[in-house]
Amino acid sequence: MTDIDQSAVEQAIRQYTDPYLKQDLLSLGAIRNLSIEDGTVSFEVQLGYAWNGIAGGARSLLTHAIEDVEGVEDVRITTSHNIHPHKAQGDLHAMGGVSNIIAVASGKGGVGKSTTAVNLALALAGEGARVGILDADIYGPNVGLMLGIPEGTRPETKQEKYFVPIEAHGIQAMSMAFMITDKTPMIWRGPMVSGAVQQMVGQTLWDNLDYLVVDMPPGTGDIQLTLAQKVPVTGAVVVTTPQDMALMDGQKGIEMFRKVDIPVLGVVENMSTHICSHCGHHDPLFGSDGGERLAADYDVALLAQLPLHRTIREQTDGGNPTVVAEPDSEVSRIYADLARRVGAALSQRERDTSSPIAAMSS
Repeated sequence: MTDIDQSAVEQAIRQYTDPYLKQDLLSLGAIRNLSIEDGTVSFEVQLGYAWNGIAGGARSLLTHAIEDVEGVEDVRITTSHNIHPHKAQGDLHAMGGVSNIIAVASGKGGVGKSTTAVNLALALAGEGARVGILDADIYGPNVGLMLGIPEGTRPETKQEKYFVPIEAHGIQAMSMAFMITDKTPMIWRGPMVSGAVQQMVGQTLWDNLDYLVVDMPPGTGDIQLTLAQKVPVTGAVVVTTPQDMALMDGQKGIEMFRKVDIPVLGVVENMSTHICSHCGHHDPLFGSDGGERLAADYDVALLAQLPLHRTIREQTDGGNPTVVAEPDSEVSRIYADLARRVGAALSQRERDTSSPIAAMSS
């Protein structure tokens, strides 16, 4: 039996470059337990973000490359992820039960922020992460509706102080809508709203989350600024549409996060093109390349461009979002790519090695 040259195996492994981190796996330190024995090469690939959707393709490419090494008879590769807590803004530390918080925000309403937040959360879970979503849009909480959680559902409480999140489609959810009826107007001033959101974040018993996606209220006022200063946010995603007015408001959102030292992971452009439900024709009703220009102006990533399609609205309104309803559709593949981009970007942030803080007091 021909002895296998380990350096040749390592060179073969280097042929695969992670599409999101733009480095080979050895340079990333992602190769675990490399073993060469009796013609068999075995190892584990462990990345810092959830990547189930591309792990099979990576195994296949790596296997073919290593099989070309002289003496190799069998290749055995396993894949996994290990998501660490990463630095939040200022001196805020990760909370118990939550490794990373991702804020999904927009400078104005009506740009599909909540739809993006829900599908991003579901896509992260589909990639293998443990995910929760917090509906921080106090005045218009609709995440529960989008997840198909029946009206009137109330979270369990523990110790008369803590909420148990409600599970839907494999993710944990909390929303002010679970505390009120849909006919109850929220006539609250800013401090009351900010306090309510902080309570929901810190007094919810999140169960070992890799990511908590926070659907922020639209706009950049006092409420949003307070949340950005008091909730430990690891990174932000800004949602916009190609329209000039939306882009101007998107700029304000990016500026707000930068002022409070929260990294903007990138921009999501919704309604980038209208897809006719009858003939499939694409038409940029609201302009074109707006999200790309916004991302370029602020030197951030253009994370995704989502079409305006009737089925996205119908599925979300029906409590069965696109990622769940049509997991193999083009739109779901865009959300999956978005999830991997966000996870990969966060994995490159400085780690938070401090002990998690306990639940916030009321």
